[in-house]
Amino acid sequence: MSAFTESDVEQAALAWLESLDWQIAHGPDIAPDMPAAERASHGEVVLAQRLRDALARLNPDLPAEALEDAFRKLTQPPAPT
Repeated sequence: MSAFTESDVEQAALAWLESLDWQIAHGPDIAPDMPAAERASHGEVVLAQRLRDALARLNPDLPAEALEDAFRKLTQPPAPT
């Protein structure tokens, strides 16, 4: 019996997402310090502009303030209570 490697799982996930019409990008191509960089550092987990674009595309009738509020709620953890 052969074991799956991380690479096998990654490739399967990418193929599945691509089949759903997701745009696939090679990590090093959008890494910091690259011409097509989409984040300032590897510590930025969320690709902010992609998320903002998706929120606007999925919610075309929402005002800009509501879209920005949704972005903040998705990217900033709630304050401890």
